[in-house]
Amino acid sequence: MITYFRTDNQQIFEEEKLDGGAWVQMIAPTAAECRQIAEDLNVDIEDVKAALDEEESSRIELQDGYTLILVDIPTTEIRHDKQTYTTIPLGIILTQDVIVTVCTEDTPVLKNFVSNRVKEFSTKKRLRFVYQILFRTAAIYQSNLRIIDKKRTEIEERIGKHTDDIDLIELHELESTLVYFATSLRANGVVLDRLTRYKRLEQYPEDKELLGDVIVENKQAIEMTTIYRDILNGTRELMSSILDNRLNNVMKYLTSMTIVLAIPTVISGIYGMNVNAKWMPLSNTPHGFLIICILTFLICMIAMVFLRKKNML
Repeated sequence: MITYFRTDNQQIFEEEKLDGGAWVQMIAPTAAECRQIAEDLNVDIEDVKAALDEEESSRIELQDGYTLILVDIPTTEIRHDKQTYTTIPLGIILTQDVIVTVCTEDTPVLKNFVSNRVKEFSTKKRLRFVYQILFRTAAIYQSNLRIIDKKRTEIEERIGKHTDDIDLIELHELESTLVYFATSLRANGVVLDRLTRYKRLEQYPEDKELLGDVIVENKQAIEMTTIYRDILNGTRELMSSILDNRLNNVMKYLTSMTIVLAIPTVISGIYGMNVNAKWMPLSNTPHGFLIICILTFLICMIAMVFLRKKNML
């Protein structure tokens, strides 16, 4: 899908055709739409399609007459029947008077621009528009990281009560997400570093200040990712230790019960041997069976008291 936008008096309007100073938003475009934009703007069709490949890495390329900027932006996907976070490429093509954004889905990074919620947003100020997109991207990364840490906290609170397999799976998904985020943020940082030396388009002092803010926000997101990964590793180790401790307690309980149950087994085994009855204690005594049962029960109780004092039961 291709949509044309243009700002006028700080208001955004949808246009019917491509014109100078416009913003071309391409969401999951078809091959025909990519070819159309490539021909209209005289750009390489492979550069238009670059953001449609999920394996594309963040980079900036200077071509004849235009510039291609690829960055990774956060998004959501369904893994193991649950919503998790991942990253996808966002392509930005800067020509002499048009800016093109290409993405496989309608990302929240650009929704605020379409709904005119970004201050001082203008499709004519293309480089500032790029910096605003990157600033919005870093902000969403940070917001998603806080949600991830909140989910980790919820899992950690459940560890003391009970731990299900789904908690282990969710913890693994959070770890995977942080790996994706860390890789994408570092790659975006390389692009931002190159943009500081970008001289093809005129940069105003406000633009340079905004780029500085974007770099700071991106570095902060990288630091948050590193911190949350370390905390998540601590949570995994805590969960592993608690599970091992619970297993040890179960094994200790079962071992103690085995000891207690072995007492009547041994006594009944001795009395079950084929020997002369006169040599067996209480064999000819009235109520001898009841007496043996009571003695066996008392011995078992003494063993249980002893094991409890030793914290074995």
